Amino acid sequence: MDVDALLAEQRAYYRDGAAEYDRPYAEYEELQQLLTVVDDLPIAGDVLELACGTGQWTPLLAERARSVTAVDAAAEVLALARARTVSPKVRFLAADVFEWLPSRRYQTVFFAFWLSHVPPERLADFWRTVATALTPDGKAIFVDDGPATASEEHVLTNQPAPAVLRRLDDGSQYRIVKVFHDAGTLTDDLTALGWSSVHVRAVGRHVIGVAEPPARS
Repeated sequence: MDVDALLAEQRAYYRDGAAEYDRPYAEYEELQQLLTVVDDLPIAGDVLELACGTGQWTPLLAERARSVTAVDAAAEVLALARARTVSPKVRFLAADVFEWLPSRRYQTVFFAFWLSHVPPERLADFWRTVATALTPDGKAIFVDDGPATASEEHVLTNQPAPAVLRRLDDGSQYRIVKVFHDAGTLTDDLTALGWSSVHVRAVGRHVIGVAEPPARS
């Protein structure tokens, strides 16, 4: 087993399960309330949204941004995001976040429920990509599951990266990467990578972070 195979299975899960993706937002009041935190986050200027999924967050970002470039690898979820988002400020782009490199810089890079899907061995490279995408005075902003949500998952052992098993309505099963970051560890990890003004806090069972990129030499 290797990480590439695990990530391929993760991509397949989100393509095949696109129609089921939004269900937790409809079922859990905690997630509905979490969407309102956008109003309290320093989202500004041109925004890059990584792994936008079905666009739950995209219209909210557009209300605060000058423009939004929303990226996801799965055409199936992008189709749903386009249908949900009517703002002319938003441009959607199909690309694998692990391979895509932005051609410009943004004042804000935002990602919700994506960081937990990044294998630990690729975490430093991912944060370098985020830093490259930001203007010197820009901010990375993220929302994700915290450790308390692990109890709801079928956690797997002996995998090439921390992983859980997910099932779709048709009974099909998929392994996906799932790292349950806590606020303190994320703060330490980002600080060690050179990020400045790192603020990661727990909000219920989730974490919200804002960080400024390392200084460029």
